Amino acid sequence: MRLEGGGIMITWLRLRLWLGAALLVAAVLYGGEVALPASLSLVTEAAAQDVRPPEGATLSVVITPQPSDSDSWREMRRGRNLFVTIPGPNVGVAIQSEGEDWRSIRNGPLSFYGGWLLFVIILLLAVFFVLRGRIPVDAGFSGKTVERFNGIERFAHWLTATTFVVLALTGLNILYGRYFLIPLLGADLFSTLTVAGKYAHNFLAFGFMLGVVLVFVLWVRQNLPNKYDFIWMIKGGGMFSKGVHPPAKKFNAGQKILFWIVVLGGVSISVSGVALLFPFQFALFSETNALVNIFGFDLPTDLTPLQEVQLTQVWHAIVGLLFIVVIIAHIYIGTVGMEGAFDAMGTGRVDENWAREHHNLWMAEVEGGPAPGADGKAQPAE
Repeated sequence: MRLEGGGIMITWLRLRLWLGAALLVAAVLYGGEVALPASLSLVTEAAAQDVRPPEGATLSVVITPQPSDSDSWREMRRGRNLFVTIPGPNVGVAIQSEGEDWRSIRNGPLSFYGGWLLFVIILLLAVFFVLRGRIPVDAGFSGKTVERFNGIERFAHWLTATTFVVLALTGLNILYGRYFLIPLLGADLFSTLTVAGKYAHNFLAFGFMLGVVLVFVLWVRQNLPNKYDFIWMIKGGGMFSKGVHPPAKKFNAGQKILFWIVVLGGVSISVSGVALLFPFQFALFSETNALVNIFGFDLPTDLTPLQEVQLTQVWHAIVGLLFIVVIIAHIYIGTVGMEGAFDAMGTGRVDENWAREHHNLWMAEVEGGPAPGADGKAQPAE
């Protein structure tokens, strides 16, 4: 059976699509070959990347009848390609039951607990600000400054920061926008903003990846643990007690934790993001599960391409939400939470008294003073 190419009227095109679908159903039931005009394009976008016949050509779909037994239908429900033999990683999937599981997770616990997590971190920071206030420079500003970060370091920071903010906002819009923005903006404006946000999210992601690489290269050596980090952690970084300033080099223990969250989380969310940009090309979860199974686990390693995409999307959203929570706390400390902190990345220079209180070991190195003792205080000159 063959449908010839024809007109461009929408009504006629719909009729042809229905006829093509009927032919495919008939072929499934009775077996045979169906030749369709390329304009019908009943294959998925992923398959179309592999098969692109010229305009006006026909595309043959060979369908072999399968036994109607429980094993075949069970495999079909798992998203296996049983019938269609044209090339493509995701062609011929008639039923994919896990899609409902993905939808339930995304619109259920992921959205629910993610929203509460964002609300709780904002609430906690608000309560902390009310109780603690803005952390001041106890000795007051000296009027003298010292360079804390040079131009390249600040470029790496702001490249990572600005791209992340855009990625975070556009990602939150994808997850929550229809609930909050459509009632405010209307469906048309929301659609326009979301499409623009999609392109911004896709392309600015590469700037974020570059920023993470630069941050790692520039600061990895200074973010390795040392003996002073334990003291800083025990004292809570002085965040909860006035006049308490634990010893710290250029980066304290809290900043080191943030550094590794940015680097490791940035790698994870970047890899999953690339997998979503190029769907059906990677088997991240199958390969990861196979590696984890070495330690005695029994995780599935034969996931279908659609399952891979669904799991990757859920993972991408989870890491993104946790990332946003951490960065909200970082933004708070770097702006309203601590006096003089923003200057470090704003101008690259900080007041000397601020440096002595929050990074005394680093300041001693800058000034060429005596080596600090175990408590972080400078040793008396001999």
